[in-house]
Amino acid sequence: MKADVFNLEGKKVKSLELPEQFADEYNYDLINRAVLVINSNNRQPYGTMPLAGMGYSAKLSRRRRDYKGAYGKGISRVPRKTMWRRGTQFYWVGALSPGTVGGRRAHPPKAEKKWNLKINKKERRKAIRSALSGVLSNSRIIVLDNKFEDLKLTKDVKKIFSLLGLGVDAVKRKKAGTGKSRGRAIRYKKNSLVVVSGKCNVVKAVRNLPGYDVVDVRSLNASVLTLHYRLPRPCVFTEGALELMNKERLFLENKK
Repeated sequence: MKADVFNLEGKKVKSLELPEQFADEYNYDLINRAVLVINSNNRQPYGTMPLAGMGYSAKLSRRRRDYKGAYGKGISRVPRKTMWRRGTQFYWVGALSPGTVGGRRAHPPKAEKKWNLKINKKERRKAIRSALSGVLSNSRIIVLDNKFEDLKLTKDVKKIFSLLGLGVDAVKRKKAGTGKSRGRAIRYKKNSLVVVSGKCNVVKAVRNLPGYDVVDVRSLNASVLTLHYRLPRPCVFTEGALELMNKERLFLENKK
């Protein structure tokens, strides 16, 4: 398996043998499982305040001849808070109980719930190799010269992507729902994933392009290599990233 290496002018300079990590069989079920684990572990805990809806004094006696009692009033046995009174005559509204105005929820979401899932180390690595295989077979892999990692300006990155036929114009999608009124009206279509060998200047330059993501080769996972669980994502690798993947035998079982 070979891939062409392009320079900053968009011209082919040589061919490169791809690492063995791209040779695994494409298994989208395994990829889906790995993506589910990643998304579950990234979930932010949420839930109601434990005492929400319980801040009232709604004690109401049901015994006869008790002051401020509801005996013989012909009303249900719902906890009630007093809104006004005239002598021994009271006006109540329901409180505390589920189904009453301002009352608590019956079974609210709990912030202490654990959403974390686990996946075996070998299974996770195989999912990454399977995703790399899907990228190779179903989409286009572009390999760039190591000089690409030294670029500092977004306009330079945009120029070389245009020469390589990659989309550089932002494709906007208007979201449905309430998010439009909360500053989240626009969502950008995902473009290629840029994989670099490590911390370099081009990281900030690529992040300024809407839809593009950049990641260190050691931080690859099944989620960033796929779109919507099953669809492989087009990738742009630097030559140094592939060399590092081969040298350190990343995501393989029998590491030397």
